Amino acid sequence: MTQARPGCGRNRPLQVITLVFAAVWLAAAVAPRDRADWAMENLLVVSLVVALAGTYRVLPLSGGSYLCIATFLTLHTVGAHYTYPQVPIGEWAREQFGWSRNHYDRLVHFGFGLFMTYPVRELLIRTAGARGFWTHYLPLEMILALSGAYELFEWGAAAVLAPELGSAYLGAQGDQWDAHRDMLAAVLGAVLGITMTALATRRST
Repeated sequence: MTQARPGCGRNRPLQVITLVFAAVWLAAAVAPRDRADWAMENLLVVSLVVALAGTYRVLPLSGGSYLCIATFLTLHTVGAHYTYPQVPIGEWAREQFGWSRNHYDRLVHFGFGLFMTYPVRELLIRTAGARGFWTHYLPLEMILALSGAYELFEWGAAAVLAPELGSAYLGAQGDQWDAHRDMLAAVLGAVLGITMTALATRRST
């Protein structure tokens, strides 16, 4: 994690990751089910991609971190294309298992914890000097904090920017505990992610 990375023009793995995600994003941008909801869902995606590009020269991440981020964003991009309550695979699962709602949004929140734990851990190690126990505990806290912040952002954006998109954008599907369960899903994903990272780190030492 502390080794220097090549410039983007010479970083072939990053180029591949970027091109694949760009292709997925562009495909999902074609005829989304609800264009206004799609635009709202992509506010943070565009912001994150711009931030990663803008900080690459001073704080380039590892290939593993970029891959994890791209994987999570791909899951989110699919949800943005269909709107979360109507993602086909979630509808299929709802019918197959007799669920009362489409749980694709739960999968993505779980994926946020699972896939974003690694890059968050890398940032904490490289910028905050986290060591030992704190490299496992602090990422969990960060994921919970970011998940809670996202729920507040989601509510604020829906209430202020586009109240008419409320139900589609929030994706609560009538669940009064939706925000709490989303955060729980993210924490569970983070627990799995940090456990896998700890095991991999132990084997490599």
